[in-house]
Amino acid sequence: MLIPAIDLMGGRIVQLIGGEKLALAFDDFEYWIDRFSKYPMVQLIDLDAAMRQGDNRALIEMICKRLPCQVGGGLKTPEDGAALLHAGAKRVIYGSSLFSAEGVKKTFAASLTKALGEDALVFSVDTKGGRVAVKGWRDTVALTPEEAVTWLEDYCAAFLYTHVDTEGTMSGFPVDVAAILRSTTAKQLIVAGGIRSQAEIDELDAMGVDAVAGMAVYSGAMEA
Repeated sequence: MLIPAIDLMGGRIVQLIGGEKLALAFDDFEYWIDRFSKYPMVQLIDLDAAMRQGDNRALIEMICKRLPCQVGGGLKTPEDGAALLHAGAKRVIYGSSLFSAEGVKKTFAASLTKALGEDALVFSVDTKGGRVAVKGWRDTVALTPEEAVTWLEDYCAAFLYTHVDTEGTMSGFPVDVAAILRSTTAKQLIVAGGIRSQAEIDELDAMGVDAVAGMAVYSGAMEA
């Protein structure tokens, strides 16, 4: 299944390369909302919130009223997630706040499950150079994605894995990584980072893996 991505920064829809270099930016929200209205899920990320540089809350609330969204970016407390669910998000995505220098914060993960319910939670395990990346992908912790997923398996409905090294490049997602992660968890697995074609999405789908696409959709390389 394809899950279109809407990444927000500075009040616009953007696409970044490697989470850093701005490649594309749009402000024609109606066009993209209409394009994505046929999908059962859209991924909505507040990059400003993720990078601790403000937020795009008004846009998030508007889009969540129009599209079924899983929303993330800078969520630090159960209350943060509850506010987004109240605003219309179908699910909320927690990432950096699940990790510390010591590893996985299992007690925090359990508190999220208790407060919000497992079905509302997507846990983001992003990787840069083979290690889990946090704080807007600026830092890493000494965990492999497989280790992180194993520790967090009991607390969420789905895992979102972003391969930061290929994010925004349309160079292809490393399918072998998807296969390893698929064997690690029984939960829904969603991957992102370098997706470039429908054939690739079909290959992942055959493995029971869903895919988030951004750059390929916005650049016109792939129809959505």
